Amino acid sequence: MTSTDTRVEAEDSGPSGYAAARLRLLQEGARSGPPRRAALAELTDDWLSGLFTAGSKGLRGVSLVAVGGYGRGELSPRSDLDLLLLHDGTDSGAVAALADRVWYPVWDLGLDLDHSVRTPAEARKTAADDLKVQLGLLDARHIAGDLGLTAGLRTAVLADWRNQAPKRLPELQELCAERAERQGELQYLLEPDLKEARGGLRDATALRAVAASWLADAPREGLSDARRRLLDVRDALHLATGRATDRLALQEQDQVAAELGLLDADTLLRQVYEAARVVSYASDVTWREVGRVLRSRAVRPRLRAMLGGGKPVAERSPLAEGVVEQDGEVGLARAARPERDPVLPLRAAAAAAQADLPLSLHAVRRMAAAVRPLPTPWPAEAREQLVTLLGSGRPTIEVWEALEAEGLITRLLPDWERVRCRPQRNAVHIWTVDRHLIETAVRASELTRRVGRPDLLLVAALLHDIGKGWPGDHSVAGEIIARDVAARIGFDRVDVAVLATLVRHHLLLVDTATRRDLEDPATVRSVAEAVGSQGTLELLHALTEADALATGPAAWSSWRGSLVADLVKRVSAVLSGDAPEEPEAAAPTAEMERLAIEACRTGGPVLSLRAQTEALDTEAESDGDQDDPEPLGVELLIAVPDQPGVLPSVAGVLAMHRLTVRTAELRALDLPDGVEGSVLLLNWRVAAEYGSLPQAARLRADLVRALDGSLDITARLAERDAAYPRRRGVVAPPARVTVAPAASRLATVIEVRAHDAPGLLHRIGRALENARVRVRSMHVSTLGANAVDAFYVTGAKGEPLPGEEAASVARALEEALRA
Repeated sequence: MTSTDTRVEAEDSGPSGYAAARLRLLQEGARSGPPRRAALAELTDDWLSGLFTAGSKGLRGVSLVAVGGYGRGELSPRSDLDLLLLHDGTDSGAVAALADRVWYPVWDLGLDLDHSVRTPAEARKTAADDLKVQLGLLDARHIAGDLGLTAGLRTAVLADWRNQAPKRLPELQELCAERAERQGELQYLLEPDLKEARGGLRDATALRAVAASWLADAPREGLSDARRRLLDVRDALHLATGRATDRLALQEQDQVAAELGLLDADTLLRQVYEAARVVSYASDVTWREVGRVLRSRAVRPRLRAMLGGGKPVAERSPLAEGVVEQDGEVGLARAARPERDPVLPLRAAAAAAQADLPLSLHAVRRMAAAVRPLPTPWPAEAREQLVTLLGSGRPTIEVWEALEAEGLITRLLPDWERVRCRPQRNAVHIWTVDRHLIETAVRASELTRRVGRPDLLLVAALLHDIGKGWPGDHSVAGEIIARDVAARIGFDRVDVAVLATLVRHHLLLVDTATRRDLEDPATVRSVAEAVGSQGTLELLHALTEADALATGPAAWSSWRGSLVADLVKRVSAVLSGDAPEEPEAAAPTAEMERLAIEACRTGGPVLSLRAQTEALDTEAESDGDQDDPEPLGVELLIAVPDQPGVLPSVAGVLAMHRLTVRTAELRALDLPDGVEGSVLLLNWRVAAEYGSLPQAARLRADLVRALDGSLDITARLAERDAAYPRRRGVVAPPARVTVAPAASRLATVIEVRAHDAPGLLHRIGRALENARVRVRSMHVSTLGANAVDAFYVTGAKGEPLPGEEAASVARALEEALRA
């Protein structure tokens, strides 16, 4: 059926004919994207025109106008209809009756309608009072009725917009900034709002409005394609969900990708991120130009006369060879020759970042068009300029994005293409891979005074996750890439080896510190062997902190920082040859000793609850400002006479009371001389899932009942889970349980990686009890929605488990968690 046939059917059959024709159009697999949106707008125009014509017989001075997205002809499957019934004010009663004849059939079909009835004067006054109304009217398009009336309004609205641009554009910019603050950046979000987030469809529409003002214009290269791609994704989202939604939820991304013929959800997100970056970069450039023009217009006429009567020429201040500052931007000097100076892009970028100024769009495009590739290896100046750029702190980000927008980054570092716009489906990470790498460099720039080779720290920060664009372990792949990149950049053989080690082991310190027993000499020796030297250890310590800080709030805390610092101190002692072969266990505090003695005396559990706050790590140099204390929940100390079932009982009682375990440690405590018995000490940090914390007396009473078997925790947790319906959400990957090889000579280390959920630690404890192993110590940490726990277990005689038995315990635990 042709589009003409579809329109005829819609006109002849009324609302039902339009609905059928609309449905057929949306189901046509061969037509999608702009052609389908245009066809849907045309079909809707014809139907509304028929309604208008039938209801306006004999009525003059009235027209039906599409505004907003409908006015632009960008109708997605579930878009609302933005309509204005424009009239000259001569017969308000007849116009009201006509409005009913048009609006009610739209509502009857269940379509969303944003409607208004106004005279041209009323429309202009409303636009003057409401910026959103004015933006919608800029896209006004005639559908039916008095064409002259519509044309007159369009002309007047455009004239008003251009006359009021100096006042309205700052208002529009503020509106965009507020929305960005509220909705976040489209190019990094795992569940982005395609319309409202920064870099989304609203920002693309705002750029059209700026262009309509004739005050400034957006960079046009790639902008229309980016807008089209976002609209295509929104169309597919509407079809996949059947709803008028702009939020690309995780559970719908695979279906949307299939609707668009894409490989998978990651490919979909990468396309969305690429489009958002084009819009965001165009917005940055455009709003800078708006600000420059408005500042220029604000110069008084008398001052203009003093400056020669014409437009004042902006002063050019040299920043580096071939690089100048002009009018608040960094550009190229008149004598610059990018075709003869391959280091110029890095030199200009470093100068801009150091001066905290943006790179001019013209300069970046000129360099992208003319600059020659750097030789291999790079000259020393190029390497130094890269290090200077990476060490410039927060301004590095904007400058890097400007280079990336014109393809200069991938020409300098071809391996960057594989991580560019790559999503990270991990609740801990808040950035794409490439932005995380830049954020890590920014964080590392704050730590350069702590290391002897800040250049190696900054380059390692840039490269530490470069392997995420390749299959397999990203640290292993990253080591290979880092060797190649470092040699190409011009580092010598020794430095290349250090950078490769840093990339290969960038997770070693934090993983070991939070998941291994630091009292075990084997743990410390294994780290020392991997690191190899004091200088590398110093760099790895700083890189670990920078990486975690750049990941997200869940990845770093002063507690994790203290664990890593303790590990670094122990490893440093081993590397210097001063470490004792068998370090003594940390002495218990007076509070721990008191609880242990009380537990021995009473024969039951003794608890201590204490609110905890810690100041953030201040080892790095600062100006003396102190950060606010970091809340860490509540410290829960429990001393229990050694007996079976302690771990699942304690974990189960906490889950019953809706306490979330943030960190947990368990160990046998050496009692003072003269005190007989064996006591287990649990040092946990917990927080209430919601509401207030339970009283310690209630926790102790339930724990006593759990230990003596009179409280069936498993049944209580099952009853509670059954009382609450499961919410729809992301399906977490299954739990993975592994045996860490040679992690300790005193015990077998079983590592559990699972989705964090109420009662998880209770289930793990039960499974280990059922396997008849003893938990010698454990180290539990929660990163966002992920739990990463390590359990040091032994057999009944206190020896490490034989290899096959350890593997059998791991399999049984994994099966228990997947059940």
